[in-house]
Amino acid sequence: MTPYGKPMSVRLTSAGKYGWYSDRKGYRYVTAHPSGTSWPPIPADVLRIWRSLVSDKRDPDCCLINFYGENTRMGMHRDADEKDFDWPVLSVSLGDEALFRIGNDERGGKTQSVWLSSGDVVVLGGDARLRYHGVDKTRFGSSTLLPKGGRINLTCRVVD
Repeated sequence: MTPYGKPMSVRLTSAGKYGWYSDRKGYRYVTAHPSGTSWPPIPADVLRIWRSLVSDKRDPDCCLINFYGENTRMGMHRDADEKDFDWPVLSVSLGDEALFRIGNDERGGKTQSVWLSSGDVVVLGGDARLRYHGVDKTRFGSSTLLPKGGRINLTCRVVD
């Protein structure tokens, strides 16, 4: 649920010290699943990607796990709820192809789009760290990774 009362088309969960949560009160990081249980650890394979591309000195605090089914998208947004923007955001695409769009530091203006395939990794750091970005659409059924189709996106970030 978004703070505006609209349901999100993307299903989400998390792993790590924090999980990402959204309801009528807003977007935020929380230390436990709404059921009260702790979030599971970030998978070792995901941490290996982070350590290889971002840092072997500091692991991410959160791995947001988004599932994109048929006709789902993620509107233009920026990841700006973390305390230290010097740490990049790492995103791993799995499954169906997705049209990823990146814009500017402010809403509006020219954007660029690229199709992401299963296994593609995007790192938003430096000048791109706070740029607006989103997923306009997926090519549902374009991958055989998930038997019923869909896309999983793993997004790792340092929160503290």
